[in-house]
Amino acid sequence: MKFLKRLFKIGQAEVHHTIDNMEDPIKMTEQGLRDMRGDLDKSLEALAQVKAMSIRAKNEMEDCANRAEDYNEKAMLILKKAQKGDLDAAEADRLATEALIKKEEALANQKRAEADKEKFDQNVLQMEGNVQTIKQNIGKWENELKILRSRVKVADATRNLNEQMAKIDSNGTINLLERMKEKVLQEEALAEAYGEIAGASKSVDDEINSAVDVKKDKANSELEKMKAQLGIGAAKDE
Repeated sequence: MKFLKRLFKIGQAEVHHTIDNMEDPIKMTEQGLRDMRGDLDKSLEALAQVKAMSIRAKNEMEDCANRAEDYNEKAMLILKKAQKGDLDAAEADRLATEALIKKEEALANQKRAEADKEKFDQNVLQMEGNVQTIKQNIGKWENELKILRSRVKVADATRNLNEQMAKIDSNGTINLLERMKEKVLQEEALAEAYGEIAGASKSVDDEINSAVDVKKDKANSELEKMKAQLGIGAAKDE
């Protein structure tokens, strides 16, 4: 049966079986479901046709039974008329015989129609079972598709997160921090070097002035001490 092939195709898309080595499982499952729905439509159409043939066989069987009964009654009426003298005996026998022949033909057709109906009814039962199986599997795989879509979303989100984490690790967060630390140390050393260069670039005059200022300050300090000993500063204040 075609629907069994469809089941095999959908089974290939099941997430539990080597999903990494397959094509897109969602697309495959969706295509499998479309194929199964197409098979279901064809099966329902075929089922309707077989049921129609069964109904026709039943109607034919009933019609043949009625015609057989009708010919039987006609043969009886013909014989009764001959018995009453209303019809020639030889003619009555001929007509009654023809009626009985028609009766047997109708009974044979009734038997044939009954056999056809039994065969069609068996086909109907088998096809109804197939249709029910297809419906159940469509429902099953529709649920599987919903689950599959959810799992794919979770897998994609997890993969993206893991990829980001992997990229962070591959870039070397620790190495990055070490480089930043090295950069800061380099900047500090550079600043210190510039400071030393700035100190070494003082002119001779600057050095002389610096020395003069130191000696002047020392002389002023000695002068103030001497004034204090002599009381010059205190007497002036008085």
